[in-house]
Amino acid sequence: MLPSHNADASGAGPATAIRREDYTAPAYWIDSVELTFDLDPAKTRVLNRMTLRRNPDVAEQPLKLDGEDLNLARVLVNGQGTSFKMEGTRLVLENLPTGTDAFALEIFTTCCPAKNTHLMGLYVSQGTFFTQCEAEGFRRITYFLDRPDVMASYTVTLRANKAQYPVLLSNGNLVESGDLDEGRHFAKWVDPHKKPCYLFALVAGKLVAREQKIRARAGTDHLLQVYVRPGDLGKTEHAMNSLMASVAWDEARFGLPLDLERFMIVATSDFNMGAMENKGLNIFNTKYVLASESTATDVDFANIESVVGHEYFHNWTGNRVTSRYWFQQSLKEGLTVFRDQEFSQDLAGSPSARAVKRIEDVRVLRTAQFPEDAGPMAHPVRPDSYIEINNFYTVTIYEKGAEVVRMMHTLVGREGFAQGMKLYFERHDGQAVTCDDFAQAIADANPQSDLARLLPQFKRWYSQAGTPRVKATGSYDAAARSYTLTLSQSCAPTPGQAEKLPFVIPVNLGLLTLDGAALPLQLQGEDAASAPSRTVVLTEASQTLVFTGLDAAPVPSLLRDFSAPVVLDIDYSDEQLLTLLANDPDAFNRWEAGQRLALRTSIHAITGSGPSSGDILPAAVVDALRGVLRNPVLDAAFKELVLTLPSETYIAEQLDVVDPQRIHAVREAMREQLALALKADWEWAWDQNQDTGGYSPDPVSSGRRSLSGMALHMLCIAAQRTGDEVWPGKAYQRFKVASNMTDRFNALTALVASGSVHAAPALARFHALFKDEPLVIDKWFALQAGAPDKGGNVLPAVRQLMQHPDFSLKNPNRARSVIFSYCSANPGAFHRTDAAGYVFWSDRVIELDAINPQVAARLARALDRWKKLAEPWRTAAREAIARVATRPDLSNDVREVVTRALAD
Repeated sequence: MLPSHNADASGAGPATAIRREDYTAPAYWIDSVELTFDLDPAKTRVLNRMTLRRNPDVAEQPLKLDGEDLNLARVLVNGQGTSFKMEGTRLVLENLPTGTDAFALEIFTTCCPAKNTHLMGLYVSQGTFFTQCEAEGFRRITYFLDRPDVMASYTVTLRANKAQYPVLLSNGNLVESGDLDEGRHFAKWVDPHKKPCYLFALVAGKLVAREQKIRARAGTDHLLQVYVRPGDLGKTEHAMNSLMASVAWDEARFGLPLDLERFMIVATSDFNMGAMENKGLNIFNTKYVLASESTATDVDFANIESVVGHEYFHNWTGNRVTSRYWFQQSLKEGLTVFRDQEFSQDLAGSPSARAVKRIEDVRVLRTAQFPEDAGPMAHPVRPDSYIEINNFYTVTIYEKGAEVVRMMHTLVGREGFAQGMKLYFERHDGQAVTCDDFAQAIADANPQSDLARLLPQFKRWYSQAGTPRVKATGSYDAAARSYTLTLSQSCAPTPGQAEKLPFVIPVNLGLLTLDGAALPLQLQGEDAASAPSRTVVLTEASQTLVFTGLDAAPVPSLLRDFSAPVVLDIDYSDEQLLTLLANDPDAFNRWEAGQRLALRTSIHAITGSGPSSGDILPAAVVDALRGVLRNPVLDAAFKELVLTLPSETYIAEQLDVVDPQRIHAVREAMREQLALALKADWEWAWDQNQDTGGYSPDPVSSGRRSLSGMALHMLCIAAQRTGDEVWPGKAYQRFKVASNMTDRFNALTALVASGSVHAAPALARFHALFKDEPLVIDKWFALQAGAPDKGGNVLPAVRQLMQHPDFSLKNPNRARSVIFSYCSANPGAFHRTDAAGYVFWSDRVIELDAINPQVAARLARALDRWKKLAEPWRTAAREAIARVATRPDLSNDVREVVTRALAD
């Protein structure tokens, strides 16, 4: 399917929906591409020589090539001039050779990378050339069939001033380089693997590299390189170690080797996304490459490991086998997120560390993807239509897509999944395929599995939007010594899908006694009891299970390890939840029990059926949390997760009508209650965990720093209530003497979030120490924009931050650090009763849209869930969205978001 385009590159003109059902194969194939770049920031010359042939399976028609913001100078067919015309931004060629023989097409264009603020296509960042071509950026470099199902061989020659651009990089292997006249030089790169144009990349500038030679299991030698600007080389060791670990893991776990002589990562601070998997030349946001113990937190180190892994794993799941068209994007992204999650869990090592990683992943899914599934931008994992493809790089495509793959893994087992991956590459290496092709390969490799048996129904996960709800009800029959568990499923309507058919839902479950002992499981009709945990597959609207041989009513532990991306509705008593919190052998459900207790209490307080200030949490819950904190066996990282209250955003999603200020007040009161009631316990936790020795980002050390940081935070909150000056003083001292960024930033956060008098001097000192470290200054901005609101003080602070000399709206990282931290991550401050937060949001969306529509569209989604708001917020939010929507010059990126938000 060829996408429709705007009347001009500004984004004005009618927005046409692209539908999956309209897909047709391309009328032409491009076999080879030879690109020659004469790089100049003001006027880059691009010579594009292609070999094409007609697709015999498609009726003969003109060749229509995509292009944006290009100056066309020459078009030759088989070396001769030819007529052409323009249809909007497309180049149309009608007088082409007939038949299926290959022909040569040469196109010469120029462009201006220095003026490209969209950061799509070829652009300049701090004197260095970069590209970003996914999804549709290649058309800003040259005229082309800019679609993922057109895979070609690429040869790229780069020419530039040697003094200004000493490093010239592109995909594949370097085959030739040398000097030219007038102080210029060249480099020629050949990619031995066919690829779609969205995987093309080039980089040119003054860069330095950390290099590492490795030998693969097969005995082949490879060169790994991480390129950064001079001065940043010392912060690349962790990224290189993560890359080496990724190469080794993929070969060991899935038998997928590195297939190039060299593999390169390049970091830039001006980047719309986190990173991009261009074949052999990954381009990264500096946030996911640069780290040292003095400038990066434990979270940064973990994110770098995960993102480096993710982009490297795309080398096979996304590059060697790619998506046929953008509706199939989760084929590569969902699968690769699953792979990077497994990579991080495998590297974590211990079962406890694996559980922490799983909980962190689920927390992202439930706080970001579940609201998306319930909002105006809801779409299936495989969408049916879009207006702007850039809007569909979503948590549904990525994180929910990963959960779909994880369910396949559950249904066929670890070894079965590995066999399915092997079959997938045997069938489809070098092809552009679909989610159906992947699912079919996993099923065919495991013909006796539940996945193979239920495959047509399982694939509803790809076609149906929304988050299924699983309702569980149970009853115990003392006379029969049996427990009957009924599981039923439903899924609410979503835009364009009023009714949903039943999903295939794997439910991992167990039963416990009220004092916490695990029970063997024996279903009615079975000869003997089995292990105390098993997976049942829910396929009908309702299914009933009868467990026998039970001497007392059990406590059900359902959806262990979050075995499916669903909402579990079950009417637990507080006593049952306290049993699960103290004893469940499944770490996820142990954490979940604590979350349910806190969530239940907060909702009672918010809706008026419980206190909204003072001691909101029942004493039994506080005692249980104390037990977790003091537990000598549990890991520190797990304790920190259990003691963290559900977020304001997550609480809001559980309510039909949302009063943001009441939610904020109740959660703050609960946090203060825990700070005061557990003061002695927080002091103990601080003493036990504050010294982690020499810095290492390993899971145990990171967990101890996380818990000590939480303890310090809570002690500062308690001090503000009691007037105690000791703990804020200790926090300020910790801030000043900390030997690593994690401890330093934890102390600074404790001071800022508690409103300590030490916060202002600490912030000033922090900026003075790190004024030359952009990623650290991003943290400084984000901390202030995301601080708890006290009497409406955050918005004026945000406006002041935008006037700071270090703030730039054109840099995506900096814009996210201030504007997104306020609008998207600080609901208590953003949802003001005077609507000033919404006015600020609309101003920034409009302002950003003129610079970078992708970033603006992400910000526009901060009000996706406006219809849930109580008055006066609901009316004010709608007016703010409507104000944006009425702008005549909106990009398609933003227009699609606000139009869908306003739709009935």
